[in-house]
Amino acid sequence: MGSPHRVHALPGGARLVTETMPERHSTSVVFMFGGGSRLEDERLAGASHFIEHLFFKGTRRRPSPKEIADAIEGVGGFINASTDKELTAYWARVPSEHMALGLDVLSDIVANSRLDPADVERERMVILEELRMYQDQPQDYVQNLFEELIWPDHPLGRDIAGTEESVSRLTRDDILEYADAHYRLPNLVVGAAGSLDEDETAAVVTRSLSLRRDIDGAQPALPPPPLEGPRVLIKRRATEQAHICLGSRALSYLDPDRYVLDLLNTVLGEGMSSRLFLNIRERLGLAYDVHSFTQKHRDTGYLGVYIGVDPKKAVDAVNAVMAELRSLGETEVSPEDLARAKEFTKGRLRLELETTNGVAFWLTYQELLLGEIKSIDEELTLVDAVTAADVKRVAEAVLSGPIQMSIIGPFVRDSAFRLAIGA
Repeated sequence: MGSPHRVHALPGGARLVTETMPERHSTSVVFMFGGGSRLEDERLAGASHFIEHLFFKGTRRRPSPKEIADAIEGVGGFINASTDKELTAYWARVPSEHMALGLDVLSDIVANSRLDPADVERERMVILEELRMYQDQPQDYVQNLFEELIWPDHPLGRDIAGTEESVSRLTRDDILEYADAHYRLPNLVVGAAGSLDEDETAAVVTRSLSLRRDIDGAQPALPPPPLEGPRVLIKRRATEQAHICLGSRALSYLDPDRYVLDLLNTVLGEGMSSRLFLNIRERLGLAYDVHSFTQKHRDTGYLGVYIGVDPKKAVDAVNAVMAELRSLGETEVSPEDLARAKEFTKGRLRLELETTNGVAFWLTYQELLLGEIKSIDEELTLVDAVTAADVKRVAEAVLSGPIQMSIIGPFVRDSAFRLAIGA
């Protein structure tokens, strides 16, 4: 199951990563830029996400959203985009014979978008509604509040879409300035996977790219400052269910122990055979939804737990979760738990890479953010090498940091929650 990919250096500093999957009937192409909300200051907060929306509103060749969508959907394909904190990605999946069309449309929207003033104003209202929508979804909003605690007064702690204040004041000139700075060839990796000819793909990409070739000279993203101690943040709302996120800073995606952290997270709270599910939900009956998750960036990350719980049981649920966290740093996981976590992790990776879209994103992400591409076999070997002692060591190190907790629910006081996390 090795990864027969090729990396092509393109004119201007961009890179192309290809993998031929001749048995597939589709080809997926991804344009991934090294730039996201982390690079925005307060003045430009939300600019990356705003631009992603605007790029689908029309180009000089395809002046309306319908013409952009029709170009891809007219051959049965899919097109979409996403903004993250350290990258922005535009992708299309098309029948293999239309690969050149997919590349052409993506090249067109990232290099030739009109950014019409009327579109800026219309999309501003859409994004403001999007921000308000998330605030009405407490299971999502509580994670945003948690990230504000994990990375206080830092771009990583802000919503990717910005704030209502920042989106309201962004001008078209601000957006043009940000796009010009970050949408340049040295910041771009193109990925293509499926039934394709690699040399032909490289030629098509080279012909279609018309972005600036010079580096913008922007300052690198600053790391977040250390946390001063544990904190609890409550947003009081008359909800039927309390929504809680708690956790601590953890590892970056460059840390060699990231595989250990992933297995720790799987043992703790991934799936219905995890400790949180079996103990908090099944044995104690304290919560309907309880799971753990990780987030990794270039120089930081976190391990978090979400609990959806009856407000009357919220403190008991938090104490039970804290007990599970402490146990990971005090005793080694059993051979059975570790074996299950490894098979879960390896199986999920294999399933993710069954589609051309999954492979294209896998290759592009690694090349852009990690600077190297590991084959599936190499990844699986690193997972298999993790020991129970490794999991205990990393759990002890990660969970020795100050715990942060965000809560949305009908609570007046935070004293019991503060006591639970030692704040």
